[in-house]
Amino acid sequence: MGDPVTDYTARLQQQELEIRNLSAEIESLKNPQNLSSSTRLDELREENAKLKYRLNILKRSLQEERTYCSKSMMNINQRLQEVFGEAIRASCPELDNPPLAVTPNQQAKFGDYQCNSAMAMAQMLKAKGIKVNPREIAEKIIQNLPDNELIQKTEIAGPGFINIHLKRSFVSKLLSNLLINGVQPPPLASKKRVVVDFSSPNIAKEMHVGHLRSTIIGESMSRLFEFLGHDVLRLNHVGDWGTQFGMLIAHLQDKFPDYLTVSPPISDLQAFYKESKKQPDFIKAWNLICDVSRKEFQKVYDCLDIQIIERGESFYQEMMTEVVKEFEEKGLLQLDEGRKVVFVPGQPIPLTVVKSDGGYTYDTSDLAAIRQRIFDEKADVIIYVTDSGQGTHFQVVFAAAQMIGWYDPQVTRVEHAGFGVVLGEDKKKFKTRSGDTVRLMDLLEEGLK
Repeated sequence: MGDPVTDYTARLQQQELEIRNLSAEIESLKNPQNLSSSTRLDELREENAKLKYRLNILKRSLQEERTYCSKSMMNINQRLQEVFGEAIRASCPELDNPPLAVTPNQQAKFGDYQCNSAMAMAQMLKAKGIKVNPREIAEKIIQNLPDNELIQKTEIAGPGFINIHLKRSFVSKLLSNLLINGVQPPPLASKKRVVVDFSSPNIAKEMHVGHLRSTIIGESMSRLFEFLGHDVLRLNHVGDWGTQFGMLIAHLQDKFPDYLTVSPPISDLQAFYKESKKQPDFIKAWNLICDVSRKEFQKVYDCLDIQIIERGESFYQEMMTEVVKEFEEKGLLQLDEGRKVVFVPGQPIPLTVVKSDGGYTYDTSDLAAIRQRIFDEKADVIIYVTDSGQGTHFQVVFAAAQMIGWYDPQVTRVEHAGFGVVLGEDKKKFKTRSGDTVRLMDLLEEGLK
C-alpha cells in the first residue's frame, strides 16, 4: 500500500493537468458559451478542491504524528513563535522586521501563552504614517494563523493582547511522551565543539571554598551541553607556573636536600608553601610539587563526580613565544617602560605579554590558551567560568584575539561566565576565624556527614 499523501498528490497533479488542458481549449475557442457549458471543467474544479482539502488534513495529521512519536521534546514556545511569526508577517507585509513576542501567560485564567506583538507593530506602522488600532492588528494576526497542531483558541484582550489556549489533546500527548521517554533534548541543528574552562586552582595551594562555584557551574554547563548532543572538552587551567615555584623549589632543596632520591613527606602543601615564602631548577622538584597538588585536587573532583583534563599554564609555555612573535609581526606590540604590551582600541587596560625582565604573564598564557583552543581544538564555543573580578581581563583578551584575527564572534562564541565571590556573615570573602580561606575538602566532608 502506497503513501496516502503521495497518492493524493499524484491525483491532484493529474487533475490540475486536465484543468489546464481544458482551460487552454476553452481559451482557443474564444467562445463564452463553450466555457459555461463545460460541466466537465466544473466537476474537475470541485474534485480538485476536495483533494486539496483532504491532502492538507493528511499532511497535518502526519506532522502531528511525527511530533508525538519523536523522542525529542517539543519546545512549545518556539513552535508558537513559528506559528505566530508566519501570521504576523502575513498581517503586516509592509514591516521589514515585525516584532515577535510570545511568552507564557502570567495568569492561567487568561490562557497558556500570550502574544504581545500587536501594540509594538502599531507603533512601527505609526512611524510610517499608518495609523492602525492594535486590536485590529491582533484580529489580522488571528485571521492569518496557519493550521497547526497546538492552538485550541485565541482571544483578544485589552489594547491588543492575544491570549492563547493550547489543545488539551496536544498537551496530553506531550505529557505522555515525557512519561514514556523521559526528558529529552530538542533536535540538534548542528553539533558544536564546546570548550569549558573551569575550576582552575593554583598548584601548591589547596582548593578553597571559592573554587566550588567555578567547579559546580562549569560542570553543570558541560553536562547541559552534552545533554544537548554537543562535543564537550572540560579544561582545568591550573596555575602551575611562575615565581612561586622558584620559592617552593628553593625551600624544598633547603628542607629536603635528598628530594631527588627520597620522596619528601609533604602532607600539608599549604603550610609548606607559606614556609617557602619566608625565604629570599629542577624539573623533578616542580613535578613533585605538582603531583602532590593533583592528588589533593582529585579528592575533590572524585567527591563531586567530575572528570576534567588538566592543562595548566605550563602546557602553553612553548606557544607563548609564537603568540608574542605573531603580535610583533603584525605591529600590535608597543614598548612601555621595558614591557611589551598590547593596546586594544576601546578597552580600558592593555595586556602585558612580556615583562621588563623578559618573562611572560597571565595575559600571555591566556592569549596562548585561546589561540590553541580556536586553532588546535577547533572550538565553536569557548566558555571561561571564573569570578566576576576577572571580567575585565577576559574582555580585553577576547578583544585582542579578535583584533589579531583569530576568531570572528559571528562564527565562534567566546564568553566569560562570571559569578560573585563567596561571602561570610561579615559580607567579606568567606574565611575561617584564623583568617585562612576555608578548605574546600573540609567543607565537602562536613556536608557529607
